[in-house]
Amino acid sequence: QVQLVESGGGLVQPGGSLSLSCAASGRTFGQYTMGWFRQAPGKEREFVAAISWTGVVTRYDDSVKGRCTISRDNAKKMVYLQMNSLKPEDTAVYYCASGKTMVVATIDYSYDYWGQGTQVTVSS
Repeated sequence: QVQLVESGGGLVQPGGSLSLSCAASGRTFGQYTMGWFRQAPGKEREFVAAISWTGVVTRYDDSVKGRCTISRDNAKKMVYLQMNSLKPEDTAVYYCASGKTMVVATIDYSYDYWGQGTQVTVSS
């Protein structure tokens, strides 16, 4: 079992920044890919970013590339998502997810544990 708890969401103006955190507990954290997904009202859940267990390999959706940075601290069992230059279309509930394997996947069925989500609202 893995427990994931996100934090750091909130209301921010367009162009602003937010830093999301995900605290993990349970199975050996450092052996699995970690990812961030988001779901806006009325839309499907979509991939945002993922990071390999070593932290060396990262993948981003084109919509956030250049504006977001995913990182992890295996010793602390934490994953982070730094988001800059936020846009109204970034508004969504953001979920942290733990991968089933070491593959840095972008598809949600490649992840088997999910946090409860944290709301990010970008609005003036």
